[in-house]
Amino acid sequence: MSDPRPAAGTGPSAGPRAPVIDVHAHAVLEVSLGAAGAAGPELGVSADGTPFYRVGDYVLHGVRYAGGPFMDVDVRVAAMDAAGIDVQVLSPNPLTYFDRLDTGPAVAFARAHNDALAETVAKHPARLLGAAQLPVQDVAASIAEARRAVRELGLAAVYVGTDPAGRTLDDPELDPLYEALVDLDVPLFVHPSPLGPDGPPADPRLRRFDLDLLFGFARDETLAVAALIFGGVLDRHPGLDVCVSHGGGAAAFVAGRFAQAVDRRPWAGARLRENGFAHYYRRLWFDTHVHDELSLRLLAEHAGTERLVYGTNFAGWDSGAHESQGIDPEILSANARRLLRLPGPAAGEVRCVP
Repeated sequence: MSDPRPAAGTGPSAGPRAPVIDVHAHAVLEVSLGAAGAAGPELGVSADGTPFYRVGDYVLHGVRYAGGPFMDVDVRVAAMDAAGIDVQVLSPNPLTYFDRLDTGPAVAFARAHNDALAETVAKHPARLLGAAQLPVQDVAASIAEARRAVRELGLAAVYVGTDPAGRTLDDPELDPLYEALVDLDVPLFVHPSPLGPDGPPADPRLRRFDLDLLFGFARDETLAVAALIFGGVLDRHPGLDVCVSHGGGAAAFVAGRFAQAVDRRPWAGARLRENGFAHYYRRLWFDTHVHDELSLRLLAEHAGTERLVYGTNFAGWDSGAHESQGIDPEILSANARRLLRLPGPAAGEVRCVP
């Protein structure tokens, strides 16, 4: 089949700046509603007129997906134009990973979701890319769905949570999936879910002040970075590209402490100790959705700028200003093209939305 992926910077008009490629944007797909059986998802309006979104026993109140960028692709593209975003990667809603379901409904949901996502992306092929949902509770089924999503549907990446089906990311059971992604030559995006196996976090402290989102995500992303590096994933799969959301959580802040542990703690393996924490940290990719120029500067100091990519959580509660906060947009654009295996612009040509 022909390559369905857009060339970077193919927005409606040309301009003097680098094309903006946003790798952090979730979608809610109407066709996938009810695709997980009794677990939903279900979209509706309560008796008092408040919209709700149900996933299993969890109900999110007050978020209006219908008619907005999450569900209406034309509204999304118009909003991208207004924000100056040329290309956007659409990814699964973190509420609907469904990695604690039985394999049957999880596979059914992943297939329905990925089919619908491919159809959505195809409506604006020059502007949108898709990242596949996987039934990660069954690694063999995940590999089969990843191959179908990439080779048949043309999706450009794969998405998993920070603790897929209760595993840490360095669990050897996931190695065949990582091998398959290297073979498919697509990146893996890692993003937390606000839902654990029993709904909201069991720790009552995280149920106050939205701390499950404000701090819980950063905690889970930091644990993901630790698992990928300390657990040897990057050594076992040197061709694997992994991008962790929100700048990798708090990993940049504790990078020195992590490096000290690699030097001094007995669990650090010989290769990890020989190469050092920074070597592996700079092999991971991170999006720039950290909200603060000083935080981004710290991330760039520790992780480098060679693997930073622009991300917005587009249309989400925390999407904020669409800017790169001091990182050269040319660098972010070139990095995203490498991560997503996108063709670059012709020599001397940079196309973008004004």
